[in-house]
Amino acid sequence: MLIPQGIAYAYLAGLPPIYGLYGGLVPLFLYALLGTSRQLSIGPVAISALLILAGVSQLATPGSPTYISLVLTTGLLIGIMQVALSLLRMGFLVNFISHPVIAGFTSAAAIIIVISQLKDFLGIAVPYFTHPFETLNYILAHASETHLVSAGICSLSILFIFGLRKVSKKIPGPLLAVVISILLSWWFDFQAMGVSIIEEVPVGLPSFERPLLDVTTIQKLLPTVLMVTVIGVVESIGIAKSLASKHRNYTIDPNQELLALGISKIGGSFFQAIPTSGSFTRSAVNNDAGAQSTVASLITVLLIIFTLLFLTPVFYYLPKATLAAIVLLAVVNLFDYTEALHLWKTDRSDLLMMSITFFTTLLLGIAEGVFIGVLLSIGYILYRSTHPNIKVIGNIPGTTYYRDIDRFEIDYPTGNMLIVRFDSQLYFANADYFKMTILELIDQQEQPICYLFLDAKSIYDIDSSGLHALDSLHDMLQARNIQLYIAGAIGRFRDMVIKSGLREKIGNEYLFLYLHDAIETHQMTKEK
Repeated sequence: MLIPQGIAYAYLAGLPPIYGLYGGLVPLFLYALLGTSRQLSIGPVAISALLILAGVSQLATPGSPTYISLVLTTGLLIGIMQVALSLLRMGFLVNFISHPVIAGFTSAAAIIIVISQLKDFLGIAVPYFTHPFETLNYILAHASETHLVSAGICSLSILFIFGLRKVSKKIPGPLLAVVISILLSWWFDFQAMGVSIIEEVPVGLPSFERPLLDVTTIQKLLPTVLMVTVIGVVESIGIAKSLASKHRNYTIDPNQELLALGISKIGGSFFQAIPTSGSFTRSAVNNDAGAQSTVASLITVLLIIFTLLFLTPVFYYLPKATLAAIVLLAVVNLFDYTEALHLWKTDRSDLLMMSITFFTTLLLGIAEGVFIGVLLSIGYILYRSTHPNIKVIGNIPGTTYYRDIDRFEIDYPTGNMLIVRFDSQLYFANADYFKMTILELIDQQEQPICYLFLDAKSIYDIDSSGLHALDSLHDMLQARNIQLYIAGAIGRFRDMVIKSGLREKIGNEYLFLYLHDAIETHQMTKEK
């Protein structure tokens, strides 16, 4: 799997094929020593290749010596950033990018990758365009120039690999397709028929080469480095966790994973490797083949060494149409339409985030899509944090439980009582929202409110701004002749209410351990 995909993804990234094979050598060896996943396969991947092409191609022509040098430097910088995140114990940052945003980006990336492979599928010479729809427009305008032999090779390769996959996932379909297409290309001289082939691939192991590193280069590459770092970490750790959950005999340490991924990229950049990441397809094959430890990756490294020393001349006759078939089949699962259907039924706000990321990536570009997606994720987190649930609740008849009146058929307090529950910590970002929303709920009631019961069991923390908001709310309620009751205060919230003097100000007789006790005490007091 790694040999054909490494070659294919190197082409996708705008690099000569040998750099894809180098990506399965030093990086894979270093990750095997340091990583916490026993089945994760490190190497060239489609998304990272596309991101690198989109970013670095703005600075140099793909395939040129300058471009190759910049790609290797990009790998070094990505590795340094991942190691820094690991040392700072910031592996948790991957949780700030939501799954709908990742699904939207990868679905758009899948379409962009498909468009990029159409030139090899159809055998049409296409100039390099920065925007995928420019490429698509050119291909459609020159569809009459389709090279039928190339299109046939790609189509048959797709059918062959797909058919073998249906027979057994353990059969290395892409590798067999490569071997067969090479033999046919050599025997029938596909190159003479006009089929584009790989041609010369260098023999031997990569030499040590220090990546170009200066302030100007770092500044130019920083946007690309950030993009690949974010997507690569989320993708790799996500795959590792998914595989670990199937085995349940080991756990994934995100910070150690960051260190392993970073070191593998740093080491690879000094030995001419394309920036690497965790591959879903190869990891799945690795797992299905029975890999129980990273020794499987070390065996892969030995086979790559053997290939580089003895087999690279064989790839001379490999048709690019076969590589296009491998890429197209590999990225088909990236288009996550099932997630969109699921979100349509369950969470329209998440669907909106997914859709915005998808169309931004598709219409504006890879960098813009990643940037907008990250902003959406962070913005959503901030919005949910600053606008937590504040619900009017009531008693479930015959019990001591109180629940949201919009979800249950319950005994809603009538008359001059109002019971509300606040489902968050109370701090500077939502303090004003807490106060103003409760006042709005009071104003919305049909009858004047004289007693407000705050169910505080979900308020697990409070800061000074939250205390000021609670103090201010109490004063405003007093001005309206509304008595405040607080029930269920826990932990730091309870401690801060006591330390700040709010307990004495509100009155100890209005603070209760349980909401039901507060309601009953209030009702008995009224009856007296």
